Amino acid sequence: MFNFSYKTQRYLILFGFLTIPLALLFTFTFYPAAALLYFSFTEWDGLGFDMKWIGLENYKEVFARPELFGVFKNNLYYFIGGLIQLAIALYFAVILTGKVRGRNFFRVIIFLPYILHSVATAIMFKNMYHAEYGVINTILGSIGLESWQQLWLADTRFNNFALAFVSMWKFLGLNMVIFIGALQSIPDDMYEAAKIDGASKWQSFRFITIPSIRRVIELMMILTLTGALEVFDIPKVMTNGVNGTNTFVLQAIDTAYSYQKFGLASAMSVVLLLMVVAVILIQRKLLFRGEE
Repeated sequence: MFNFSYKTQRYLILFGFLTIPLALLFTFTFYPAAALLYFSFTEWDGLGFDMKWIGLENYKEVFARPELFGVFKNNLYYFIGGLIQLAIALYFAVILTGKVRGRNFFRVIIFLPYILHSVATAIMFKNMYHAEYGVINTILGSIGLESWQQLWLADTRFNNFALAFVSMWKFLGLNMVIFIGALQSIPDDMYEAAKIDGASKWQSFRFITIPSIRRVIELMMILTLTGALEVFDIPKVMTNGVNGTNTFVLQAIDTAYSYQKFGLASAMSVVLLLMVVAVILIQRKLLFRGEE
């Protein structure tokens, strides 16, 4: 038996516990990221190892072709919808944190859509939006509002709004629960002191609630941004990206697997990553400057 000192045993234990996590991290994170970056500089059909080094040509093509980079405008619908969703989620969180009868029931009802699988949610709303037998057009027809009936998923005036609403409906409950957890961490003494000083509910919300959950709001806005840029499942299932509903991730996947341009798709993925990092840094500088 080896007789190691206590200090050596500590190092051996630390090394043993860190080896497997670090190996997994390098295998499934750093190596794929480095490979993705390398692929973005090549012309590759995804088959075999016959890759042609072409430098920055893929990146030039991403920014030069409107059908590739221009689809970011569709992601904007999800981002704006996400911001509206955050405001609604915070509103419900404030109400359901107070003394409301049946608040746990309403929490469950609002959170329930998040539990549903994204594909099931998309199929459900696809049937609701259907032009002939969809629930929305059926209800409009039954109350005499036939002129309001629309091709919700085919008309380019409405389809991206309809898809963004599905995302809002699904993730509203999750954001509400996160806000409720943040609100419950605020001491009641602060609100009682503000009430004694004559502060209104709006003033308490503005000067106590918002500053106290500022970090949570920052996190939620970052998640909203990344979620809007990476949206895939809802437009894929409901429209397959047709009629102007394509998103950047959906376009990248089609570029790789439908057109077998894995190098170009890799460049699109790197551009997406850089855009996410840049927007997050700008967001922190503009909205949360002065925070340590």
